[in-house]
Amino acid sequence: TGFWFLTASLLCAILGRSDTQKCVHYNYNPSSSSSSLESRGNLSGVVTCSGEKDKRLHCFATWKNVSGVVQVVKQGCWLDDVNCYDRSSCCCDSHSTTRRGSCKKDPTSSAARTRACRPPLLLRDSSASLRLFPCFLQDPGPMPPSPILGQKPLQLLEIKARGRFGCVWKAQLLGEYVAVKIFPIQDKQSWQNEYDIFNLNGMRHENLLQFIGAEKRGSNMDMELWLITTYHEKGSLTDYLKANVLSWSELCLIAQSMSRGLAYLHEDIPGHKDGHKPAVAHRDFKSKNVLLKSNLTACIADFGLALRFEAGKSPGDTHGQVGTRRYMAPEVLEGAINFQRDAFLRIDMYALGLVLWELASRCKAADGPVDEYMLPFEEEIGQHPSLEDMQEVVVHKKLRPTLRECWQKHAGLVLLCETIEECWDHEAEARLSAGCVEERVVQMQRQASVTAPEEIVTVVTMVTNVDYPPKESSL
Repeated sequence: TGFWFLTASLLCAILGRSDTQKCVHYNYNPSSSSSSLESRGNLSGVVTCSGEKDKRLHCFATWKNVSGVVQVVKQGCWLDDVNCYDRSSCCCDSHSTTRRGSCKKDPTSSAARTRACRPPLLLRDSSASLRLFPCFLQDPGPMPPSPILGQKPLQLLEIKARGRFGCVWKAQLLGEYVAVKIFPIQDKQSWQNEYDIFNLNGMRHENLLQFIGAEKRGSNMDMELWLITTYHEKGSLTDYLKANVLSWSELCLIAQSMSRGLAYLHEDIPGHKDGHKPAVAHRDFKSKNVLLKSNLTACIADFGLALRFEAGKSPGDTHGQVGTRRYMAPEVLEGAINFQRDAFLRIDMYALGLVLWELASRCKAADGPVDEYMLPFEEEIGQHPSLEDMQEVVVHKKLRPTLRECWQKHAGLVLLCETIEECWDHEAEARLSAGCVEERVVQMQRQASVTAPEEIVTVVTMVTNVDYPPKESSL
């Protein structure tokens, strides 16, 4: 078979400043039985690209160099890229010049190999071995170290969030939007832990953020560590609640799917089809780490501090006082954690109670005013509490966010308030399990006489075809 030295490059077609662009669309299919390269491809002719207003559009092409023979692999649309502006050489000036072998520079010539915009991305579950760089050509050199095999083109678009461990970008991957979380090398442990959690058996679930790939970029202290996941336009629950109030059915949909995701994360499933799924404690559960899909169902994100509990294996770094201060359970604030699995799961349940309170605080179902969005305890101790502030309020005074009097006038909110109080109970052993909270949400809808029948059906249907966890009242 011989050794294949694989390279790939990108051509960009300049689109002036109009709103559309036409590009050749082509996919190479190596699994085809045909010996003809052209017949193996899916050449669907010229496609019309579209993008955001006042953004330019370009065309791209990737190819591989197999023992000196250049083969086109993929062609299509590429979003606005400053490195392609007003280029007339390797950024080709029309879709007709991106056809195989017709770029104005020979893809194998040394003159064409200039600095790349970005290094390649390594992706999961891909048999391709291609490198694609926006706009410029480069001999890629040795493969960078990475836990994932296979490569596809990725384009960073805009920063959507910044956090303790780095920033999150909106990006485009083969015509689909994805999220790219970038860690500095100093936070390698968090990147590694999140990657390890994502790759546990059974971690694919509709209410857990879906993992796509991982990548190490650069070298030494300049190295960046990337995690690529699905992208959800509505963003975090925190951001959504700041800008929106919730109907009763929307609150139930979010609460049910969020608690269902946490229940699945916490569950130990020996007989899972992908192998034994261990119980996982999140340890930084909060509304910022709950993302909303387009249909308002929730998925849980950010597993940088998560612990897995596998028989015969260490759960990892079990340092007790981690997470976000505002959401820390009393036993965490006191530094009095029992380092057993159930103790860590109960810490998550305390935080779930606070997030449920956030949902209630922005629900318009009750007969009363809806307050501006506030974080848990923001009313009591402001936006930047110290550890001592939280200890004083939560541990010593045993205070919790206020449950409004008007919520007691709505049948469903009454049960939600009871559920919240059982989640954030000072005694960890008395807290509900996530599976029990999930069932409570269904009961909430049945008891809320103001809810329309068709709204009840919407969410109840979601949970009637799943196996419920045992009906325990606490962990």
